[in-house]
Amino acid sequence: MKFSAVQVGMSKTIQKEITEKDTALHYGSGSIEDLLATPVLAALMIEAAVSTVDPLLPDGYITIGRYLSIEHLEPTTKGMTVTVKAEITEIDNNRINFIIMAYDELGEIGKGIHERFIVNHDLLRQKVNNRTKNLEPRP
Repeated sequence: MKFSAVQVGMSKTIQKEITEKDTALHYGSGSIEDLLATPVLAALMIEAAVSTVDPLLPDGYITIGRYLSIEHLEPTTKGMTVTVKAEITEIDNNRINFIIMAYDELGEIGKGIHERFIVNHDLLRQKVNNRTKNLEPRP
């Protein structure tokens, strides 16, 4: 299926004020109580990529992540605002590549590349069900 609404060069920018819940100490990725956790930066990058594509897809289709590589370059403190921009750099059938940049009020804080695939939600659920059907039920 061709997804013509999704084009190279499209981008989306999101913003988030960093709170205590976004810090390394709270997130479990370190002991510093007032700095942005790297896993939160990664999640913001993924969110920016998803928001670039998913709203443009036909009903029943979503994107799923396959690859993410980031560099967390500078510290950002609680109370600052992080701005993340994801831009589509390549589309190959249902594979979409992004370049992602992250900034705070003082400049660039991170960058990365991300790969997502457009998939049919129902077919993905079938694959999950087939893969997990022999697992013991969990409480």
